[in-house]
Amino acid sequence: MASAVLTISSKNYSSWCLRGFLLCKLAGIDVVEKRVSLDDAAARAELLLLAPSFLVPTLTHRGITVWDTMAIAEYLAETFPDAGLLPSDPAARARCRSICGEMHAGFYNLRSALPMNIKAHHKNFKVWAGAQADIERIRTIWKECLDASGGPFLFGHLTMADAMYAPVCTRFLTYDVPLDAQSAAYCKAIMNWPAMAEWMEAAHAEPEEMDELDVEF
Repeated sequence: MASAVLTISSKNYSSWCLRGFLLCKLAGIDVVEKRVSLDDAAARAELLLLAPSFLVPTLTHRGITVWDTMAIAEYLAETFPDAGLLPSDPAARARCRSICGEMHAGFYNLRSALPMNIKAHHKNFKVWAGAQADIERIRTIWKECLDASGGPFLFGHLTMADAMYAPVCTRFLTYDVPLDAQSAAYCKAIMNWPAMAEWMEAAHAEPEEMDELDVEF
């Protein structure tokens, strides 16, 4: 029997739900997924970045309910300290929290200009200046972390930081974003993560669609 319930919306469109799923996989907990229909107004508002806050994913575990992806990450890191969601070295742990916080709070231009859509592929997509600045910042973060850790993941082994940045890899693939060799290798490592492959397969099989995201891009 699963020990937890993870409430999600779309596997194709929701980067935050993907992060919640990957965090649970990192923690090693067995979860039952509870889906919120895309017909739900609140779910659509979240996916279209029109909601004041994000209530999915929500994790229910041991009678405790926690939402917001960073809150879920910290809860799992605290509850399962041996799972390695955070690096053991204090300096690396501080950097990991910092770059997770930066992803959680920032990169709005990237989110709005390159919305997550795993099933789509836009060849030679034009990336405008606002989103390009976000892309460059992400590449800098990746380079600094990978240079320090030696890879293949941001802190050597998989951590919450990789869960937070994994949806960016799907965006880079969807919108055909040119990458340097190091960033491309990191994206390949993320896409080869079995938990990521599991999500991607389910996203491609998902029947629900959002015209607002499928037509406008």
